[in-house]
Amino acid sequence: MIDNLPYRQVGADDPRPGGLLCVADHASNYVPDGIELGIDPKLMDQHIALDIGVEGIADRLARRHGIPTHIACVSRLVCDFHRREDDPSVVPTESDGRLIPGNIGADVEARLNLFHRPYHFELGKLIDRVKPRMLVALHSFTPSLDTSDEERPWEVALLYNKDDRAARHAIRLFGEQGLTVGDNEPYSGKELNATMDRHAEANGIPYCTVEIRQDQIDTEAGQARWAVMLADVLGRVALEV
Repeated sequence: MIDNLPYRQVGADDPRPGGLLCVADHASNYVPDGIELGIDPKLMDQHIALDIGVEGIADRLARRHGIPTHIACVSRLVCDFHRREDDPSVVPTESDGRLIPGNIGADVEARLNLFHRPYHFELGKLIDRVKPRMLVALHSFTPSLDTSDEERPWEVALLYNKDDRAARHAIRLFGEQGLTVGDNEPYSGKELNATMDRHAEANGIPYCTVEIRQDQIDTEAGQARWAVMLADVLGRVALEV
């Protein structure tokens, strides 16, 4: 964490009003001092701990494409910013079949105060300041889960709850890039949309929740390619909503 903050903001000092704003809830695998998850350290580089590839894309969108970003600096296993405060998995005790023993009996309220609440408070302040035309929630998904043999064929997917106006345009435009595009896959935004429900749908702001398959973006070259494509496609989506 930077200055003990659970987030960092890039390109937010002098943002262009009315443009895009990117949010990366699961960008980090950092575990602050004093928190013991009780799992094999090797698991911290896997999808249960972070959205692989997302941080590199978010940084590129800010530094090279002028899109301010709000990036998580704490692992989702410590506190999941993409869950409501009252969701039991906001401090998860298991993920993809892996027990997280250090979180059993954890002081959830303390973690909300340290991580979740300041993360969302500052995101709300940034949105008020930037007044974005559209929000972009950036996530990635593993080609298959450890607890399932089902392969996930989509290279990219768009998630949404009630407001699908931006997602519809994005699904079409990504399809025109020759990609296999998921529509509310591999998860449904009607069930899992906490950050965009709170900051976009509640305020009438169009948004795209973009899920990219991790084998597309697990290298710097892949991240650079997708940053260019996202800036182009989502910039065009923002003009249509």
